[in-house]
Amino acid sequence: MPEGDTIFRTARNLGRALSGQPVTVFRSTYPLLTRFNDDTPITGQLVSSVEARGKWLLIHFSGGGTLATHMLMNGSWHIYRHGERWQQPRFNMRIVIENTQYIAVGFKCPWLKCTPPVAGPRPPLSRPRHRRPQPNFDSAEAALRIQAHSSEEIADVLLHQEVLAGVGNEFKSEICFVTGIHPFCRVAALTLEQIQSVVVASQRLLRTNVLVDSPDTLVTYAGATRRTTHASDPTASVWVYGRHGEPCRRCAEPIRRRIQGPDARVTFWCRAASPCPTVPMSMDVSSGNP
Repeated sequence: MPEGDTIFRTARNLGRALSGQPVTVFRSTYPLLTRFNDDTPITGQLVSSVEARGKWLLIHFSGGGTLATHMLMNGSWHIYRHGERWQQPRFNMRIVIENTQYIAVGFKCPWLKCTPPVAGPRPPLSRPRHRRPQPNFDSAEAALRIQAHSSEEIADVLLHQEVLAGVGNEFKSEICFVTGIHPFCRVAALTLEQIQSVVVASQRLLRTNVLVDSPDTLVTYAGATRRTTHASDPTASVWVYGRHGEPCRRCAEPIRRRIQGPDARVTFWCRAASPCPTVPMSMDVSSGNP
């Protein structure tokens, strides 16, 4: 699933490609969106801005309408120059927005809504109160929000967007690793210092990945790699996520993997780097061992 840093970078690149330019072509495979375009033509309007709100991506048009998309597990936005070959088959296309220079293609976007022009400002969906990255982020309040989920396991809490918007399944495992906290440890068993370290690590990792391509240049389609380590080797960009059975980059202990939480999300961790908590845990995906 695209995480907060990915949505932020996508919004930034779409903004660079589309903002201030008139839309020359707009089409979609979704009937409701096609109907919206028939009633309120988007072609000819300017894209006034593009922004990320948590895991939603919003494209605002000069006529006052807003297109909001959510990527869920497999959705993505690509930017191409005219004539460039698409990196996904055309049957995966859901939305196309073109101007004279670029083509923005939304592939497999499962959730979307388009709001018509209204009198006065009105956001099309609730703005997450605790978005990242933002310079005035209140770490103390974030720690309190985590503590409010005292009976839940810390990795599950990190996925609650009302607690820390933008943290997804990959970041949750990486945050727990860099802080040395077992992802199955209940929040009630953590000290305030440990909770604060989780908040600091999440802020640092998200900001680092948002800034990876921050210069004022447009990035068209590229296979972006999330990075949580300091290694220059692109194959060593993460500590534990997706590395089940491979040696820990710090201690060589095999990386473990378990299903976690009501949504059955996969969690990765190193048993030596993140000591086992004294609380019940779910079963290992591969071996069935606790």
